[in-house]
Amino acid sequence: MSDSTEAAGIAILLWAAEPEAPHRLITPFFHAAAAAAMDTPVEIYFTARSVLLLVPGVADGLRASARHDKTVGQALREAVAQGAQLFACTDALNAQGVDPDRLIPECTGRGGAVQFMARASDLRWRTLVY
Repeated sequence: MSDSTEAAGIAILLWAAEPEAPHRLITPFFHAAAAAAMDTPVEIYFTARSVLLLVPGVADGLRASARHDKTVGQALREAVAQGAQLFACTDALNAQGVDPDRLIPECTGRGGAVQFMARASDLRWRTLVY
């Protein structure tokens, strides 16, 4: 039985984390990997321009800085390897002109405002917005 003060999971919303601002992209995936490594369920919701990170090749071409060896794609895959789940907002995909059938294989589902708000309103879940 788990402690009643433990979070049931962490839902991360990527809103201002977009390819044009690569300096903001590594931290959400590091936090997701850390939480997942602690056996906490992690869901990452890609919305707005962050859905572009789910297009093959985009995240792999980005670095937080010239001093950081790891690409955003590598950090994303590390989070998934630890157990984080990636969800793409269908409306954001449509708005950005991204074909939902051509996303990276690590993106396992669709989830937008309703799914994220369900997590945000569940007191057992914690939410982070980047």
